[in-house]
Amino acid sequence: MASNPTVWGIHMGAHVSDRPIDDGYVAIGWTAMGDLRKISSNRDAFKAALVVAYPDKKAGAIPVDAGTMFKFLHEIEAGDIVVYPSKYDRMVNIGRVKGEAVYVEGDSDEYPNRQKVEWLGHFPRDRFSQAALHEIGSFVTLFRVRRYANEFLSKVDLATVPSADTIPDAQDDLTDDDTATVSAALQAEVSTSDFVIKRLMSELSGHQFEEFMAHLLECMGYTARVTSKSGDGGVDVIAHMDPLGFQPPIVKVQCKRTTGQTPRPDVDQLLGTLGDGEYVSHPVR
Repeated sequence: MASNPTVWGIHMGAHVSDRPIDDGYVAIGWTAMGDLRKISSNRDAFKAALVVAYPDKKAGAIPVDAGTMFKFLHEIEAGDIVVYPSKYDRMVNIGRVKGEAVYVEGDSDEYPNRQKVEWLGHFPRDRFSQAALHEIGSFVTLFRVRRYANEFLSKVDLATVPSADTIPDAQDDLTDDDTATVSAALQAEVSTSDFVIKRLMSELSGHQFEEFMAHLLECMGYTARVTSKSGDGGVDVIAHMDPLGFQPPIVKVQCKRTTGQTPRPDVDQLLGTLGDGEYVSHPVR
C-alpha cells in the first residue's frame, strides 16, 4: 500500500489576500535575500547569506529563518501536499506542489520566492478538528504536518494509510526563545478565535445570533435593534450612534452563521438597501 505524501504547512501574511489562490503558489519573503535559488544548497550557505542581508537579526533567529528558506527550496518536492491557512478569509487551502520554484522580482506582497501549487480544495476552518487546527496554527513560517496529516489529506481524498510518524518537526528550528514565545502567544489567540466561532455556530439559533450581533454593537457604543422579518431586504440589525436613529452614519447588518464565502446575490441585496449616509456590515464568521 502506498504511503501518504509528505504534508507541509505554510503561513503567509494576511495582506496577500487571495493572490496565492488565484495564481497557484505558496511563497516566502526575506526580500533582501533576493533570489534564493542562487544560494548554495546547504544550510550554512543560507545562514551566511542571511547574516549579510540582515546584519541586525538576532543570532537565535538565524537558524530558524535559514532553515525555513532551505526547506522551502530544497526539501519540498513535487507531489508533496501543502496546507495553507489563509488569514484574510480564515479558509484552509490544500494543494499539491508542482516542484517548480520561481522568483518574482518586485512582488507587491514582498513574497518573491514561490513554489507553484495546484490547489485541490478550500475548506472552512470548522471542517477540521481543533487539534488539527492547532497543529497548523504554528507560527513558524514553514513546517511539517505530522500528527493530523491524514485529516487534511482525507479532505482531498489522498489519505491512504495511518501515519505512525507523530514526532513533531520543528519546530526543530525554534532555537530562539523570543520566537517560541511569540509563536505560542499567537497560536493561543487563533485557537481561542476558533473555539468562539465554533460555539457561535453550534449553540446559537439564527435569531439568537442576530441578538448577539446587536448586543456586540451596543458594547461598541451603538444603539442597535434587530429588525422584523418581513420586508427587511436582508437587513437583520440596524445600528446608529444617534440614540434616535436620525443622524448618519447608520449601519445595516446582515447576519449569516456560515464560515464559507457569502454568495454575491446576498451581498448585492444588502447593498440595495442603502441610502445616503448608510453603511453595511456582513458578519458571517
